[in-house]
Amino acid sequence: MSRSHRSNRSGESPPDTGNGGRGAVAPRSAGREWAFRLVAMTLVPALFLLLAEAGLRLAGCGHSTAFFQPAVIGGRACLVDNDQFGLRFFPPALARIPAPVVLPAAKAPGAIRIFVFGESAALGDPRPHFGASRYLGALLRERYPGQEFEVVNTAMTAINSHVILPQARECAGLQGDLWVIYMGNNEMVGPFGAATVFGRKAPPLWLVRTTLALQRTRICQLLLDAGRMFEGRGQTAWRGLGLFMENKVPPGDPRRAVVGRNFARNLEDILLAGLGGGAKVVLSTVAVNLKDCPPFATEATNLPAADGLARFDGFCRAAAEAGRAGDWAGARRAYEQAATLGPNAAELLYRLGQSCLHLGDAAAARGYLQRSLDADALPFRADSGLNTTIRETGARWAGRGVVLCDAAARLDAASPAGISGEEFFYEHVHLNFDGNYRLARAWAESLAPLLPPALATRAAAGWAPQETCERRLGLTDWNRLSVYEEVARRLTTPPFNNQPDNAERLGKVQAQIAAVRARTDAGGAEAARAVYVAALRAAPEDFQLHEAFAEFLADNHDFPAAIAERRRVCDLIPHYYFPFFSLGSLLRDAGDLTGALASFQKAADLAPRSGDNRFEIGTVLARQMKWTEALHEFGEARRLGYDDPRLRLYVAEVLWKLNRGAESQAELRELLRVRPGYWEAHYRLGDELAGSGDSAGAAVEFEQVVRLNPKHLKARVNLGVALVNLGRPGEALRWFDEALKLDPANAAALDFKHKVERQMHQR
Repeated sequence: MSRSHRSNRSGESPPDTGNGGRGAVAPRSAGREWAFRLVAMTLVPALFLLLAEAGLRLAGCGHSTAFFQPAVIGGRACLVDNDQFGLRFFPPALARIPAPVVLPAAKAPGAIRIFVFGESAALGDPRPHFGASRYLGALLRERYPGQEFEVVNTAMTAINSHVILPQARECAGLQGDLWVIYMGNNEMVGPFGAATVFGRKAPPLWLVRTTLALQRTRICQLLLDAGRMFEGRGQTAWRGLGLFMENKVPPGDPRRAVVGRNFARNLEDILLAGLGGGAKVVLSTVAVNLKDCPPFATEATNLPAADGLARFDGFCRAAAEAGRAGDWAGARRAYEQAATLGPNAAELLYRLGQSCLHLGDAAAARGYLQRSLDADALPFRADSGLNTTIRETGARWAGRGVVLCDAAARLDAASPAGISGEEFFYEHVHLNFDGNYRLARAWAESLAPLLPPALATRAAAGWAPQETCERRLGLTDWNRLSVYEEVARRLTTPPFNNQPDNAERLGKVQAQIAAVRARTDAGGAEAARAVYVAALRAAPEDFQLHEAFAEFLADNHDFPAAIAERRRVCDLIPHYYFPFFSLGSLLRDAGDLTGALASFQKAADLAPRSGDNRFEIGTVLARQMKWTEALHEFGEARRLGYDDPRLRLYVAEVLWKLNRGAESQAELRELLRVRPGYWEAHYRLGDELAGSGDSAGAAVEFEQVVRLNPKHLKARVNLGVALVNLGRPGEALRWFDEALKLDPANAAALDFKHKVERQMHQR
């Protein structure tokens, strides 16, 4: 009997091979099994992520990470700045937005397109209308009449090479003919820098690039947003360089070297992008205020202890005394002795450099001043290492479409002491009008050999002088005045107000303000108007010219014309929020509250993360006595991180109007806890306390107003009234008399004084 027969008889069935009885299949190998599992573990999740990413994009979740976005303006296809570009590099509350940029989607035949890359100094802060790129455009158009130049400034505040590299790679596909690169001031404090407030400090480059690549995905953006909501982080408003005060980086910190290496690699890749896109590149060194800008922070790491530190302090005191006496040789000797004990003490090195300048030893001064900058523990200026990297990279790439422009050396050579300082800078890195013209000249002269040879045959003789360029840009004393006033405000805030000798620098700016203001009389206004009209006749589509003209008209109280200019700006850059914000301010001041509200609402729609817009909407609603709606808008402004002290002041006023006095006074007391010198809040609180019958509390607050603002007339009168209510008529009379010294015809003060005198006489 066969085995098969016996097997069947025992009730067993033959296995089903699944192949029609043609024989058994060989078992799958372990290797093939693991390969299948690996494919399943990678491809399936990858496919899921791709589908999720596509779904999120289709649903409109997240934001574009491109610098440019398409738009149609005046029926013409354009590329404009993307105000969400910065979200990839900054927390939402601190995100910087680009300045408005508009360029044709397709370059006009024969036009020469120039991209400028950099940070706030390249942008032209504090007024990009008169930055180096604007002077560059004026220089080129004057030198080559009839030739169309498109100067596209992609610079942004607070960015660095990690941000500029993605910009450059995007611009490589936009038909650029020439690039200008001017970057380095923000390497330490910008995204991924050693002193940054925007996230991880000085990570390795691979981690930076991986992070930035992931943040291009909508999935990552969604997760980051969810994480912020889960953590419940409060909004931190942008406060300029004051944000970085606690992020000191002492000399010798190894993170500085990491930043330097990352910068060098980013710079190489930016050059590759430009050349790969068919552009020729002008690589510029970065000029800084070396001579007249003290370090922002000294964090010496090797000062001697105990008796050595006492000797160090003694040398510094002796040097300072010698300097005050005009004995600069003695000051230098004492500072040099101190430097042997503290060789990387930034302020000491700065003082030593200044002493050498007074003695006429510019070479020694330069060395000490540069060492001071390199040791600055708040590194807001490009140091010698970064400029060395730029010079070495430029030399290495010379002859391959890259030209080095040593702008730092050019500005040094044009300075009286051979060291750049206040002649060209407002403060640490931002160039004044003269400095921006000089920088533009350096760029223009480096660009000229890269232009088509045919242009040279019809070029004008020589470069246009600064005055000619400024007339083309519509620069008048009214614009100068607003810039100087902005610089003066800046110098009163951290970190500038903590710098040595700040009062002296502020005094010089205030003297400039006074000198310029003296020229803004009626005759000067007529001449200025002619400058704007001529400039606009030559460039009617230049929105920055229209903005400057609108500012001038508003300052001269020609509100209808100013409003017309602001509307023109809105037409030219309809994608950008600030023209609508400015228009709203003008309409509000002109009494058109309905128009102002519509304009502010448009600005809020274009920039939904801006608390400024919500605050202004609230102020207009309050003027319309729509108290509940106003309070809501103020709440939105607060949620978005708006921290102007006026916010609490106005919230308090609206709460009072809504008969919520206790909440109103709580707002004011909290404001005064943070800002005890804010006299407006003292006055408001005093007024509310008086209205609720608390004369003692009101008197305390009005006394504070008089102390903080001695010329405040109503506070004196109200203080007198509070004292009358407290049964102190003699003291009250004194304050009525004080009010009458300011305004002898003041009816309220006279009336109260006579009443008190009659009451006292009757007694």
